[in-house]
Amino acid sequence: MTVDTQQKGDERVHWLPMIAAISSISVVGIAIGLGMPLLSVILETRGHSASMIGLNTAVAGLASIAGAPLATPLAMRLGVAWTMLLMIAVGALAFVGFHFAPDFWMWFPLRVALHISLTVLFILSEFWISTSAPPHRRGLVLGIYATVLSLGFAAGPWLFAHLGSSGFLPFGVTIALVTLAAIPVIAARNESPTIVADGETSHFLRYVWMVPTATFAVLVFGAVETGGFSLFPVYGSRIGYSEADAALLLTMIGLGNVLLQIPIGMISDRVSDRRHLLLACATVGLAGTAFMPLFAQNWHLMAALLFVWGGVVAAMYTIGLAHLGSQLSGHELASANAAFVLCYGVGMVIGPQAIGIGMDAFGPSGFGWSLALFFAAYMLLVCVRLVRKIL
Repeated sequence: MTVDTQQKGDERVHWLPMIAAISSISVVGIAIGLGMPLLSVILETRGHSASMIGLNTAVAGLASIAGAPLATPLAMRLGVAWTMLLMIAVGALAFVGFHFAPDFWMWFPLRVALHISLTVLFILSEFWISTSAPPHRRGLVLGIYATVLSLGFAAGPWLFAHLGSSGFLPFGVTIALVTLAAIPVIAARNESPTIVADGETSHFLRYVWMVPTATFAVLVFGAVETGGFSLFPVYGSRIGYSEADAALLLTMIGLGNVLLQIPIGMISDRVSDRRHLLLACATVGLAGTAFMPLFAQNWHLMAALLFVWGGVVAAMYTIGLAHLGSQLSGHELASANAAFVLCYGVGMVIGPQAIGIGMDAFGPSGFGWSLALFFAAYMLLVCVRLVRKIL
């Protein structure tokens, strides 16, 4: 592995590349937040069944998993900034292609192109952020990144609500935002990190096991976030909440996600071993699921619980990414970021299935028990790693 020498010992925050990387990642959030409901509504208005819409949407997850191994080789060949710009262009063209594609089958290759480009953009943005942040500020910087990403996810549905699904307008607005986000990437292209291989040929999947406390943290977060968000309305209705009250509780989770990432990231910068903080986050996650049934009859207590729970659980992603950056660098960090995003995708696949099965088997209480199982398994993993370090 070869590490760019200017990054060694450099304690400054490189703000221009930081802005470039964060602006590009905000595009990921906006594109997903706007694109998912927009494309589903368009397909529905064209008369396609829910199962066919679901099938086309599921292709996105498979494309993300397939795209993860491509990030490092492309960045090594083209450079990080130019690969990101290429992915922005491919994603923009694929997204606008949905508007002009008359046949349903065309949406499948377009969905693949869109989500491969978003996945590569995701990986390289995180890599660029990690390499631009000095070790003592990495948690703060990644907290800012997570906050901006969360705001991007929130901005997508807000834009959709105001723009609607008819005509070219929602597509045109998205293309305009993507174009604006490319400007700082172009400006910072000369400060993008260099990835140089040292002859290693090991598959990137080995990094899943090299820093398991980071990669399994994001797997748990992906499972809990996707499964919890998708099935919480069902859980809420089964314990007596109206659709509106359940939606507001989901908003509280998202609000905690936005507001708590920066302070928790700053705390992580003061912790010598971030695995202890990851263990604490998982413990809060487990405790929160235990208190949900107790607080269910009081909406305000439930809202306060979910605000804290949502922010702390989301910090598993932020702190896991910071821990990854503290353990690896250069080519290894780029490959590990790919493994990190892949684990998030795996969590997105298994989370809804596990929680759905739990609710079918045990009723509403299966929602919390399924979530608790993910947290408990992760806590066991971290405890084993910490004990091995002591021994």
